[in-house]
Amino acid sequence: MDAPLLPDLSAWQRLGGAHTAREIAQQPELWEQLAQVVEQNRARIDAFLGDWLRQPGHRVIFTGAGSSGFIAEMVADQINAQWPAEVRALHTTTLLTHPSLYLQRDRPTLLVSFARSGSSPESTAAVDLVRERVADARFLDITCNGEGELARRGRDRADTLTLLMPPLSCDRAFAMTSSLSCMQLAALAAFDTAPWPQRLQRLHDLAAHLRDALDDWAAPVAALAQSPYTRVIYLGSGPLESLAREAALKLLELTAGRVLALANTPLGFRHGPKSTLDGDTLVVVLRSAEAVARRYEQDLLDELRRDGIAGRVLSVGPARGDDAEGDFSLEAPALPDPWLAPLWLSMAQRYALLRSAALGLTPDNPFPDGTVNRVVQGVIVHRHD
Repeated sequence: MDAPLLPDLSAWQRLGGAHTAREIAQQPELWEQLAQVVEQNRARIDAFLGDWLRQPGHRVIFTGAGSSGFIAEMVADQINAQWPAEVRALHTTTLLTHPSLYLQRDRPTLLVSFARSGSSPESTAAVDLVRERVADARFLDITCNGEGELARRGRDRADTLTLLMPPLSCDRAFAMTSSLSCMQLAALAAFDTAPWPQRLQRLHDLAAHLRDALDDWAAPVAALAQSPYTRVIYLGSGPLESLAREAALKLLELTAGRVLALANTPLGFRHGPKSTLDGDTLVVVLRSAEAVARRYEQDLLDELRRDGIAGRVLSVGPARGDDAEGDFSLEAPALPDPWLAPLWLSMAQRYALLRSAALGLTPDNPFPDGTVNRVVQGVIVHRHD
């Protein structure tokens, strides 16, 4: 474990958070391993994708449920901007209920599924639905579990490529942490237009920067988690809006809903959601690498700090000289926001973990009564006529 979140792992074992703590801290090592996985599979990836992305009439749907759906949202627009094919994100939870709005029989479609376990009912049902409704359908399953249903069902199928993440990425804890970052970076590496050596080097560079973040931010995140904010608002623009949603979800999950976590965009926040502010609210702005986006973000940061209504306002993102004292900033590579997002997410993951412990909960399983489960349960898949 590169950067312990408490002095020793035994402390987290006593608190019921050893798996979550380890899985957050292991991410730099896993990203290094991911570079090896992608390198070993690059020929298979190139052969499977072929010229698919160069065809304007083709469609690519990135999909998943919950955190996996947020991965889809974080990567889709970045990839769509690079290829003639239409690329979009669509949660399985939406695809299953309204397939006629999104699937066309004569529109060749590649479904890219993100799945930690690969065994949730929505994941497998989405594949079945696309295979049933689209004449020319292909499937790329990015999953952390080689024994999951997606991986098992995709074996030896010409229309399916399964890309397995490093084994330790299949988080044992309730919350998705290292599984999420590995799958996100794998998708970006697989679909980017940059030469392969450059894509692989990005993974190594990001791992090195995350080691710095885990070390530099350990004490300030721990201090922040001791403040009893009852409401936390994450704000992000462009692809970072989905990062804000994932950060909010992590806090909701690990605090078992005892801390209300919301997400929005810096510009959208003024259109009503700003009314949620009070002295018990923490606002976290996830800073973009895009210059114009940063100006909008800075305008809101200045406004919120000037108003003095929120309990605290801070930002997380690349160091650009405009961060304030108490912000979480990091010298980061010159990469687009989706590539950098896992760096900023590490702060939110760690904060959620420590906030959970501060509330006396067990982060590895914040729902011991089974109200919410690691692999979703209770889903009945209904057929469409």
